[in-house]
Amino acid sequence: QFLLVESGGGLVQPGGSLRLSCAASVLTLDHYVIGWFRQAPGKEREGVSCISFSDTATYYRDSVKGRFTISRDNTKNTVYLQMNSLKPEDTGVYYCAAAPASTTPTVSAMCLYRGGDYWGQGTQVTVSS
Repeated sequence: QFLLVESGGGLVQPGGSLRLSCAASVLTLDHYVIGWFRQAPGKEREGVSCISFSDTATYYRDSVKGRFTISRDNTKNTVYLQMNSLKPEDTGVYYCAAAPASTTPTVSAMCLYRGGDYWGQGTQVTVSS
């Protein structure tokens, strides 16, 4: 069974930073595109950032460009999302997802409409003073 576990969420003041981690068990991540998605109360889930299995391509939604950085360590089966200069509108439940690279044309496709075949349980991020 493919299992993704997110961690690193919490309460942070505006302007602060958090680092989310997504650890995979059972299967290795090196043939999967990985994405971070978030869902705020009353809003639809949206793709935040996605990364190719080879770490050569990344996608960021416009609102997080320059503030968030996605990275992966395939030797540790872990993907990270470094979030800096956090804003209240970044508040939400953050999920990581995985999709086979063979069925994911681009990283932007995964973030914008495809989503993942496997999902974690989510971690809450709250940005508030």
